[in-house]
Amino acid sequence: MYSNTQTKPFQYEIAPTFPVQGNLSNSYQDLVAHLITHNIHSIDGFVGVNWDTIIPNLEQEFEKQGAAARFIAMDAALKSESAIQDIVSPYLGGNDPLFGKKAGIQLMEYFDTKKLTDFQTILANSNSKQGEYTIFYGPGASLVDTSSQLMFIDLPKNVLIQRMRAGEALNLGCSTQTNQKETYKRYYFVDWEILNRHKRSILSRVEILADQQSSHNLPWITGKDLQDTLQAMAQNYFRVRPTFEPGVWGGQWMKEHLTGIDQDVKNYAWSFEMIVPENGILLEADGHILEISFDQLMFQESANVLGHAQQRFDVEFPIRFNFLDTFDGGNLSIQCHPSPAYAKAEFGENFTQDESYYIVDRKEDAQVYLGFQQTIDADKFRSALEESFHSGIAMDIEQYVQKFESKKHQLYLIPHGTVHSSGVNNLVLEISATPYNYTFKMYDWVRPDLDGKPRPLNIDRAFANLNFSRKGDVVKNTLLSQPSEKVLDAQTTRIHLPTHEDHFYDVFRYEFDQDVSIETQGQCHIMMLVEGEAIELKTANGMKRVFHYAETFAVPAAAGSYTLRNLGNGKAKVIQSFVKESKC
Repeated sequence: MYSNTQTKPFQYEIAPTFPVQGNLSNSYQDLVAHLITHNIHSIDGFVGVNWDTIIPNLEQEFEKQGAAARFIAMDAALKSESAIQDIVSPYLGGNDPLFGKKAGIQLMEYFDTKKLTDFQTILANSNSKQGEYTIFYGPGASLVDTSSQLMFIDLPKNVLIQRMRAGEALNLGCSTQTNQKETYKRYYFVDWEILNRHKRSILSRVEILADQQSSHNLPWITGKDLQDTLQAMAQNYFRVRPTFEPGVWGGQWMKEHLTGIDQDVKNYAWSFEMIVPENGILLEADGHILEISFDQLMFQESANVLGHAQQRFDVEFPIRFNFLDTFDGGNLSIQCHPSPAYAKAEFGENFTQDESYYIVDRKEDAQVYLGFQQTIDADKFRSALEESFHSGIAMDIEQYVQKFESKKHQLYLIPHGTVHSSGVNNLVLEISATPYNYTFKMYDWVRPDLDGKPRPLNIDRAFANLNFSRKGDVVKNTLLSQPSEKVLDAQTTRIHLPTHEDHFYDVFRYEFDQDVSIETQGQCHIMMLVEGEAIELKTANGMKRVFHYAETFAVPAAAGSYTLRNLGNGKAKVIQSFVKESKC
């Protein structure tokens, strides 16, 4: 059992892998042989891939194997940068520094039709010549030949962001970078939308998939082995590779507790335990590791992963888990999130950012800000916020917003429109609907961001969404989850932590000494060990995996059933979340 004063690091796997059902290779020699054998002339890929490290190695290997290879970059067939800017600008939110709208553009719209036709002619002529091998490479390469097998080179989104911050990655169709926030906004609302949609459309044709996050090697897998691996994953379990980010309010809990985490960073504000639009999944075989983006699992296996919920969410994974660390850090901003209608109209999101805070650990003085004071006056609140923003003078936020003592294992409910914040000295497990970018900050304690510049506030957007009926005793009665217990047997209790009616997901906690068997009942279960040392998962299909304290994992609907066995000395406590049946 981990107490509030736990200070020693514990086992936490920052690079979890899933066993490949087949083989992985890291050989350019075998890769080129496979390209030739399968007559592949298109190497498509994600934005941010460093082709300059790949193409020379391929050229060298083709030469060794006696083939004269000609590589043609898809950049040469793009429309002009100004024409592409005209296409994407309606989705970039104008002067808004943070928000745009998810683009409904197809990748084909980036390309000049005549130039694509010329490429198709080059390919046809190349195929008729002996000893000449032409390969088109870059995002959209599969558009040259829309029916043949292809290779796809992927790049984890957190690696893309690292390259962007280092000035090594640009937006699709851009030759320069304006600023990092604008580049990220365009990634999120435009590039990722277009390229994920494109990837889904070509996935059945992918004969080779490679991972280019390393400049030294290029691990790859065949399409057949990838399909078999994703199928096994969708019938057993998965855990994504977590990623970590510092922030102005970030704390020290993760630095002090999670083994293997970078200690040179000033703090960690977030851990993306399972924020699947950005997380990837690591595959392993014979000492080789390859990372795929999570969406590939959903593109192939969404019905097996989501079960009953697939009809509502299609290939979008609906629930996220992430940590918010304020231990010896600062308060989060006073904030709220958009209504479903607002999220759809303004940002193109199919569902909104309904959240909850589960307190995994805390110090004795920790607090949670939640809901308004009974006496709230919306006009006075707005005036105070704007005066503080313009004057740079702190305001007494507790005149307007309620504050509750943070309690370990308590669930605080934050449906859309609810004013809220985590105070200092909490480790929050944020259980939420998947969208994660739509935080409307109203008050940020008059502090600069990590870059020394003021953090942008979103007072107008907040006031278009705030629910002022969530005040006084209404907050205590409806937003502090009231647990109910059910004893399953002599050593197992299931605690229901009911969510708000606006939440489409539910939350339970299993507490057990030895083991517990659970039926998926047609739902994907997202879980974390929130007290205890380690548990062993065994699925009905016979796969086993050990998960440690604070690690997030999921059991897909198609697994049917599974058993969790406690490997520690004290009682194990496991949080479980899934989509409510009534909302599917």
